Amino acid sequence: MPIATYSTVALDCPDPPALAEFYASILGGEIKQYDADWYDLHVPGGHRISFQRVPDLHPPEWPNAERNSQQLHLDLDVPDLDEGERQILALGARPLDTEDRQRSFRVYADPAGHPFCLCQE
Repeated sequence: MPIATYSTVALDCPDPPALAEFYASILGGEIKQYDADWYDLHVPGGHRISFQRVPDLHPPEWPNAERNSQQLHLDLDVPDLDEGERQILALGARPLDTEDRQRSFRVYADPAGHPFCLCQE
């Protein structure tokens, strides 16, 4: 029997509504504002990602184990890595580790600097 149930993953960021919009553009779903510093994205399938305002955020540097190499990251499945990459770059993502085109994943940073992966479905 589990001790707890999943609620959300919360990402620190300087601009919660903007980062929520970024992920909503990728995943779909509905954004709900809890207060000025907290936004939730309710994605299809019943999951939730939250965005919490941290004005002086120092994002992780990937890959750099000496400076918060990841903290956490999201894996997002796409049917076509090249097309997924084109679309997320247009939304403001930045490539971190995308050179190996034979791998089944590529690593990017969202507009607030959090690493995330696009993974081949």
